[in-house]
Order: sequence, then structure tokens, then C-alpha cells
Amino acid sequence: FYPVVETIQKNNICHYVMAPAKISLLAEKRAKKIASDIIKLLTGAGVFGIEMFKTPDDRVLINEVAPRVHNSGHYTIEACITSQFEQHVRAVCGLPLGSTKMIVPAAVMINILGERNGEADLKGLDKALAIPNVSVHIYGKHETRIGRKMGHIVAIGESLAEAFKKAKQAREYISI
Repeated sequence: FYPVVETIQKNNICHYVMAPAKISLLAEKRAKKIASDIIKLLTGAGVFGIEMFKTPDDRVLINEVAPRVHNSGHYTIEACITSQFEQHVRAVCGLPLGSTKMIVPAAVMINILGERNGEADLKGLDKALAIPNVSVHIYGKHETRIGRKMGHIVAIGESLAEAFKKAKQAREYISI
């Protein structure tokens, strides 16, 4: 399993992903047990994204099982030994699976969402990429719409606070 992550949703759209999640050990164990039980029931090969909700009393509820790589795992490109994309190809091709361990203490992913309707016009990429340990992924969509996922930013750091600060600063520079 990849590390359990925490997502922040606004208007039913993922805005932030923090790895690892700031949750109790009990909630993490419950999430991993549920995920393990679900995967044992499914057929198919590849990465499965399992989205859950954690209640204030540390109960874990299933929201979605996605038989594919998932937006919440995009941070793995920079932060894990094997990205979710490579792992998916390995699994589908019957190759040995890679390690899912993080290679950094913390990572934060921020989605780049469209803020207007019209032709995409990327600005601020140079400033965002000047921040150490920040990566920007632009999806190449020619048209932007309010709330449309146009790309994402991943920042890595020694702590979630450090990674979040870098990712947020990079996001402030970018418009599309």
C-alpha cells in the first residue's frame, strides 16, 4: 500500500493532498484493513484508488473505489520510490511490483483548477519552478473552465508545513 493520504475538498473537488495523512494510528490501521479487504474481493490488475472519509471518532467510511490511478496519488511521482503510474504498468504487465515507500518525509499536492472559461494561457511557471523541491505538471488542455483540473503542483519537504508552504506559494504564481 501507498501511505494513507489526507485530502482537502472544496465544492466536491480535491484541492490539496497531504502525504502522509495527519491521522491517528487507529484510523490508519482501519483504513488499511478496509482497503485490504476490498482489494481481496476485486478482480483485475493495476492500481486501485480507494477513497474514504474519516469521522471525528476515527471511524472510516468508504466513498469510492477507483480501478485506476487516482488524483490523490499524483504526489507519488516525486515522493515515492515507485510512482502510482509505474506501479500500474508493472501490475498490468505482470511485472514485479515496486516499493511504495516515501523517499521524503512529506509531500503536498495542489490541483491547478481553472479559474475562468476560455483559452488556456499559462503564466507564472518560471516563478513556481524557481521554488526548491517544487514540481509542476500541466496537462496540456487547450481550454480552461472554472473548476477544471488543468494540472497539479507537488512540493516535498522535511515536514507537511514546509511542503504546504512551498506548494501554496507555487500555486499563487500560476494562472492558466
